[in-house]
Amino acid sequence: MSHELKTPLSVILGAIQLISQKYPLDGNDRRKSTRHLITIKQNCYRLLRLINNILDISRIDSGYIKTNMVNCNIVYLVEDITSSVIPYVEQKGLTLEFDTLEEEIITAVDVDKIERIILNLLSNAVKFTNPGGKITVKVAKKFNKVIIKVKDTGIGIPKNMQAAIFERYRQVKNGLTAEIEGSGIGLSIVKSFVALHNGVIKVRSKENKGSEFIISLPIQLCEENQWHDPNGQNSQSRIIEAINIEFSDIYSMTP
Repeated sequence: MSHELKTPLSVILGAIQLISQKYPLDGNDRRKSTRHLITIKQNCYRLLRLINNILDISRIDSGYIKTNMVNCNIVYLVEDITSSVIPYVEQKGLTLEFDTLEEEIITAVDVDKIERIILNLLSNAVKFTNPGGKITVKVAKKFNKVIIKVKDTGIGIPKNMQAAIFERYRQVKNGLTAEIEGSGIGLSIVKSFVALHNGVIKVRSKENKGSEFIISLPIQLCEENQWHDPNGQNSQSRIIEAINIEFSDIYSMTP
């Protein structure tokens, strides 16, 4: 059923992009059309995000989720994802920084799933950090593990809720939190994706101080000796599309 929903939605989204690029309008007509295209496009991305999450949950529950492991420089991968998000984060009045002491850490990962993990953590940080705040992404090596940290200066998570945030359909609510859209399954999927890499994720948080999500992944190499090409065909456009989907409920996009 989710596949049947996803296909026509992708067709609609493609048609919107074609119209906005190939058939420009002038003056008032263009302003009106642009406003409507933005609304349609943004809600298409929101639906696509929900459908992707439903598909992932279904695959995780059935045990049929697959990984496409390739060797890569995970420092470059995480930095590239972070850099691509900066314009979206700045739109919300926030600062985003990447920090590492390592130029290269070679390990085997599923690139798509690592992207989903980092983008979900960054989108959560944006949602729960007020304008003027800061988000920091760090990558480090500790013994035979890669440590990835996503830290924000946001509203934080109540101590009694921290154990539940990785549970499905659980969302953190407190008096400081504005109503924010979402299905409450994002962090559950993140935890499952981390587990597929034989890793673990945990959170440290204080109310009114911020949160820090810490991922620990074992350093391992792909036996097939397959390598990720960061400059591969459509690599950048694929990341931008992933950002548009993940950030669809927290920023205003253009057609």
